[in-house]
Parts: sequence; structure tokens; C-alpha cells
Amino acid sequence: MNTLWQDLRYGARMLMKKPGFTLIAVLMFAISLSPTYAQTRNAKQQAERAEWTNYGRDAGGTRYVPLTQIHRKNVSQLKVAWTYHTGAMEVQGRSVNNAAFEATPLVIDGTLYLTTPFSRVLALNPATGVPRWAFDPQIDLKRGYSEVTSRGVSTWPSAANKTRKAGDKRRIFVATLDARLIALDAATGQRCAGFGANGEVDLKQDVRLRNSQTHLDYQITSPPAISGDLVVVGSSIGDNGGVELERGVVRAFDVRTGKLVWSWDPIPRDAQDPARQTWAGESATKTGAANAWSIISADEARGLVFIPTGSPSPDFYGGERKGRNDYANSVVALRAATGKVVWHFQVVHHDLWDYDVAAQPMLIDLKRNGKTIPAVAVATKMGNVFVLHRATGKPLFPVEERPVPKSDVPGEEAAATQPFPVLPRPLVPQKLTADDAWGVSEQERNACRERIQALRSEGIFTPPSVNGTIAFPGNVGGVNWGGMAYDPTRQLFFAANNRLATMVKLIPRDEFVKTRTEAINNRVKGEFAPQTGTPFGMYRETLLAPSGAPCNAPPWGALTAVDLTTGEQKWMTPLGYVPQLAIIAKSREWGSPNLGGPMVTAGGLVFIAAAMDEHLRAFDVETGKELWKVELPASAQATPMSYQFKGKQYVVICAGGHGKLGTKRGDAVVAFTLP
Repeated sequence: MNTLWQDLRYGARMLMKKPGFTLIAVLMFAISLSPTYAQTRNAKQQAERAEWTNYGRDAGGTRYVPLTQIHRKNVSQLKVAWTYHTGAMEVQGRSVNNAAFEATPLVIDGTLYLTTPFSRVLALNPATGVPRWAFDPQIDLKRGYSEVTSRGVSTWPSAANKTRKAGDKRRIFVATLDARLIALDAATGQRCAGFGANGEVDLKQDVRLRNSQTHLDYQITSPPAISGDLVVVGSSIGDNGGVELERGVVRAFDVRTGKLVWSWDPIPRDAQDPARQTWAGESATKTGAANAWSIISADEARGLVFIPTGSPSPDFYGGERKGRNDYANSVVALRAATGKVVWHFQVVHHDLWDYDVAAQPMLIDLKRNGKTIPAVAVATKMGNVFVLHRATGKPLFPVEERPVPKSDVPGEEAAATQPFPVLPRPLVPQKLTADDAWGVSEQERNACRERIQALRSEGIFTPPSVNGTIAFPGNVGGVNWGGMAYDPTRQLFFAANNRLATMVKLIPRDEFVKTRTEAINNRVKGEFAPQTGTPFGMYRETLLAPSGAPCNAPPWGALTAVDLTTGEQKWMTPLGYVPQLAIIAKSREWGSPNLGGPMVTAGGLVFIAAAMDEHLRAFDVETGKELWKVELPASAQATPMSYQFKGKQYVVICAGGHGKLGTKRGDAVVAFTLP
């Protein structure tokens, strides 16, 4: 310390002798050498590097971990550090069989936080998995739910927050399966009494909730976004029931009081909104949904939130909502303070395929010609990826409006064109013909060929029909909620994607009830939806051969890397395998349908589970070569995360399976580290 003060005195004397000397110069010099200032700043930077503070690690969802302790040369040495069982397998109730463990934990201030599929919040020791507290919101599981999952929690204040007041304690926010927003004290798990009523806000208010005591289709399944002192939340809506469903409003609440600050509806109810002109007649007043059920991104520096919206109701018939339907199927940049639209970009006009924007809009910086450009990358269920300027929404790679097939359904008016990015090229095939039919045997291939020949299939955006239409890729994607990861040093993004075809059939109203009853009695596997308020009900199913294998050629799931310097694909590798087909030779090379996303690290690794088999894998960031895999207690339809705690780097995955996907179920949270 004596040496430090000697340096300070010497430096001050030298500054005094220089022309233009000021007292401020001396003070700035002193501050720059101050151990308190420098060490505090360095400690804060190190802590931020070591933590995972948002669902996508940062508020823009890059899932990039700037840690190198685990790298390409030692990843094969990873061992289980701890396993924690949430107890979710012991839960009883009507909806339990459809549950999916899709959570990505947070690690902040030395504690790991996650949710179970039933919105129960857990706080664990990140080094041991030993629980610190648990909060149960007491979800009524005797009621039915459209979706049974919770992808995680959010925390306030964020690292970028500049308005934290003396006495403010860290909060954990959970948005529940039964549509409540709850604020918890991060240290104790107790409700924050000053937030809303007893620590919670009822989100079912002012959304045109359909009256149902036994089944709830209005839910929250994704963690809210945090922007400054606001918590911003969307909703999940069962959107095939009819035209007049719940409103898909996005709302911002004060993080301290729970007071509503603003509300924005992705269907423009205001006649003065320019987007209203893209909704024919009075359709914007009665149509529901177009909700943001996935992850909302926040750019606190620019004061923007980025909303991924879904399809208007119902998904597969739009005759009651003719027009382009602006704000639906879009990424919409809102002013975080007011909820006012800054710009929007629509990825599908007049959606007839359930092509929601399911992936979190990813906020990245691109380097071009020596300049840094703020961007947002939008991955879609169609397998298209749009890269837009973050401040304006203008495409950074060319986008073309191309003609697409017309509808042959009375009363329907499909969009004449759809937007296609020139670059990056589609991540998945977008057309399936009879010549493309595939099967594990000649008999299976012939059966698939006959099915395809009988259906309308003119490439992507072929409208649904009464005789049946192939949607390829189907409504699972492409890229679903698992989204993307981004390596900023290489300008590479990584996305898991599905390659499955769906058969969609519209059924005239007078035939619908009879058809559905007969099919259910004969145990036909698929989904019926009434689409009330329209002339047609709907039936859809994945296009499969008698063996259960898809009718399109593998891979059925893949992990793809794209270079955003050029927009070109760098590599693609099949992801996982389908356990039910494992007895067939080479089936482990065919990839698997997947739900969940990738994580990329500064150690040159891409970690991902997501597939139907029970493995977590690590791939080489440059080549896509699989470097490591480990068997988990159950399938993991979730996204892995990583953090450093007390000098050790950990990789964590929630392995609990997925009821609707039919994968192996469980309730394990598993952490890996080096010996």
C-alpha cells in the first residue's frame, strides 16, 4: 500500500508539471489506480462472466458462455457433479401425463433457480444441488391445461439496471401455469408482499377469458422479460378452439408494486393503428390469440423489448380474418417504457399453418466492413432465418416476396406472396413430393408414396384443404422454442431444427362431429380442433408410415451452424435418434425430432440435448463433430446452461422428458464438471 501511495504522489507531481493540469486530472489518475475501484469493477465483470442471469443467459438470448475451463480437449472428462430430483414424478392430477420439463435454470448471487413443469420454484446450491428453499404456487392440477410446462424464472434487478434503490432486494419472478405473475424474495422464497395482492398479479383479467372451470387454455409457460423496473409478460393460448378466443395481450408491470404500466395487443383493436388496415372488416375486434407465448427479449440500452408473436385464431382457416394480419406472426419492437410499436417485421402473412414465431428473438452484434451493427436474428418454424437491424427492423440480408400457392377452400383468401430470406438459406427442406417418399422397407416407402400422392403438396405455404394438405415442415418446425445460440467471436449461430411433415385436413362443419367421433372410437392418432365460428373443423397428424417412422427421408432432426459473416451454412449434423426405431440398422444416424435448444461456450463447444433419446451431447463449434455424450436419467427436452462457481465450471441440464412427445419421463436436474 505504501508503494501505491508513493506512485500516486509521484504521478500527481508529474501531472502538475504538465501544461493544462487540472485537479480533475489528478483525481481521475488517483481513481484509476485505486484498488477499491479497480478490484470492484473486475470482480463485477468476473461475476457476470460466471453467472447465467436470464433464460437465454443474457437478455437477448445468445446462450453464449464466456468460460473456457471446459473445452474441446477435456470435455470427454466431464463427470456428474450432482443430481437433484424435483419430486415432479410424484405429483398427481389430470394434466400430469402431458407434463414437459423444459426449464433452463438461472445462477445468480451464488444460487441456482429453476421451475418444475407445475410452476414450483426451487433454489439450489450450485455446487452441490442441495435445496435452499422451495415455493409451491399450488396449481390446481384437477383442471385440464393446454400445455403443462414452465421454462423457468426471471430475476430483477438485471446487470444493466441503473435504477436500483437502497433497500431493494433481489426478486425472482415466476409466471404460472394458471396465469399468475408472482414475485418472490430471492434469498428466502417468500412472496414479496408489496407486489400486487399478496405477492401476485392475476393475469386472467381483461383478456376475454373463456368461462371454463375444468380446463384452462390461457396460461403462461415462459419466463417474463425484465427491462429496467418493468416485468413484461406474454401468454400461452390454446389457439385452435375457435375465432373468438382470449386476447394475446403483452403487459408490463412495475417490478416493485405489480401495478400495470402498459398493455399491448398484437391484434390492432384501435381503428387508428395503421396495422388495422391489414385486417378485413371488423375481424380485428373478434379474432383472438396472436399471442407471445415464447421468450421476449430486452435491449435495456436502447429501451426496447422484442415480442415474438404467434398466429391469430384459429390456426388453419383464416376466412374470418382476411388480410395480411399485421403484428401476428411477427417480431415486434416495442418501446419498453410505453409499449408503443417502434417497428415490426412479419415472417408469415395471413398464417394458415400454425407458424408462430416460437424462438426467442436473438439480439446480436454483427461486424461488417469494420463496423458493428446491432441486429436481431429471427429463426422460424419454416426453417427460414431473418436477420434484421435491431433499431429499424430492416433486413441485413436480402428478403424477397415470392408467389405461393392459392387456396381452393371456399371463403379463404391465402396470401399471394410470402417473405423468403435470400440468405441464410432455409435450414430444412421445404417441399415433399411422392418421389421423395421414404420408408424402412419398400412396402413402407410405397405406403408413404400413396399417402403423399393423395394429398395436396406444392411446397411450403400450400394452404390447408378439404382433401388434405402436406405442411412441410409441419407446425413443430423448423426451429421451435429451443431457438438459437450465437458465438460472437466467430459470428456463428447454431439452431436445432426438425424435418417432419404434417397432414392437415379441413372438415366441413356438418361432418366434423361425426368424423371426430368415429376417429376417436377407432383410436386414430391425431388432433381434432373445432375452429368454432368458421365453416370448418380441422384434423392434423404427423405424416408417418405404418411402422411409425416419418414418410420423409432422414435426418428428422439436426443441429446446424450458419456463418453470419456470409449467411452461408457452415455445417449440419443429425441430432440424436428415435429410441423406438433403435433396432433398425443405421437408425442412430437418422436424427430425431427435438424440442430444446443449444448453448455455445468460449471453450469451442456446442452443448445440446433436445432429441428423443436420453443423451446430452457436446459438438465441436468449428466442425460439428460430436466430442462427448452422456446418458441422462430421462430424455431432456430442455436447454443446457453453464456457470462457474468457486472456481469450477458446471454444465447443467433438466432431464424430465416430454409427455406429448412421448419421451422417457423423469424429474432430474443433472450437473457436470471436470474431476
